[in-house]
Amino acid sequence: MKAFYGDLRLGILGGGQLGRMLIQQAINYNVTVKVLDPDRDAPCRKLCDEFVTGSLSDYETVYNFGKKVDLLTIEIEKVNVDALEQLEREGVVVYPQPRVIRLIQDKGLQKQFFKENEIPTAEFQIISNAKDLEQAQIPFPYIQKLRRDGYDGKGVYKVVDQSYLENAFTEPSLIERWVDFEKEIAVIVARNEKGDIETFPMVEMEFNPEANLVEFLISPSTLSFEVQQEAATIAKKIAESLRIVGLLAVEMFLDKSGKILVNELAPRPHNSGHQTIEGNVVSQFEQHLRAIFNQPLGNTESLSNAIMINVLGEQGHEGPAVYQGIEKVLNCPGVYVHLYGKALTKPFRKMGHVTIVDVDREKAIEKARYVQNTLKVVS
Repeated sequence: MKAFYGDLRLGILGGGQLGRMLIQQAINYNVTVKVLDPDRDAPCRKLCDEFVTGSLSDYETVYNFGKKVDLLTIEIEKVNVDALEQLEREGVVVYPQPRVIRLIQDKGLQKQFFKENEIPTAEFQIISNAKDLEQAQIPFPYIQKLRRDGYDGKGVYKVVDQSYLENAFTEPSLIERWVDFEKEIAVIVARNEKGDIETFPMVEMEFNPEANLVEFLISPSTLSFEVQQEAATIAKKIAESLRIVGLLAVEMFLDKSGKILVNELAPRPHNSGHQTIEGNVVSQFEQHLRAIFNQPLGNTESLSNAIMINVLGEQGHEGPAVYQGIEKVLNCPGVYVHLYGKALTKPFRKMGHVTIVDVDREKAIEKARYVQNTLKVVS
């Protein structure tokens, strides 16, 4: 492969905020970046060397885009894997590998992978249609998830009792036992082509109950050393079993009995790693680049307590974005604002994130709650 800092052309499928932050790191490495996204005003548009408007699910569009780069990566899983497999056969390097993306696109295949590789996960059942739900072997309440295209809480439905079946998904899905969890946790793991593996410290997450989006994340965790070690071991086992090259976010539950259960995977930089930009020696974005370029993986240690808050569009507001309270939060020491370059806001749209770092954990939490209550995206 060409030297990443020279003539190598890196292609990114997806031009959203993850791609934007990946490019911000790639600039430091002198990497030439080309982006494909269906939105002509995507956040990456003004940062990359070349921007192509086109569908990520169309075979010809993805194939033709990929033929003009040396290495192809993703910032979203919903891409045409058939095109990626053909590009791989023709010598284009694709990381994460198309076979990994294909598996993770389908939550049913994900669950079967967990079962086959003895990865702890909630009991589940594959559902083909609505009739299968009537013969479900998992007791109420349970969670129904569409096998494909669900993200950020979409494609997820809680079935409490028989009366809820009327509004259940009729498309291919899976149902899984409702987990009475103590904490939602995540570990991001990176693996390069040489097989080197590094994990970031485990994080704890709080979700917005209405949008089912990560709203508040704290790193490093204060849960027991044993829990953190077990979570890291599980993440490494998954990365090794997949033989993935790149970054993998492993979302997990810690249930009331202290057992860790894997929920879902994301083969790319992830919302649960944004705090690493200021909070860790190496960020998740730099680590992803190091992994796909087959370079030594970076030191993932935490530098300080770091809290990440997603900045979501306010309910009742749709139109040109106005950031109320931004001057007030910028007046706080240790507060870092990241705006995603999205001109228009709408309810619960991810418009940015804020990281708060402080050597005093309680002060960091206090400042984070202040930012949550002060910074609002309206129209």
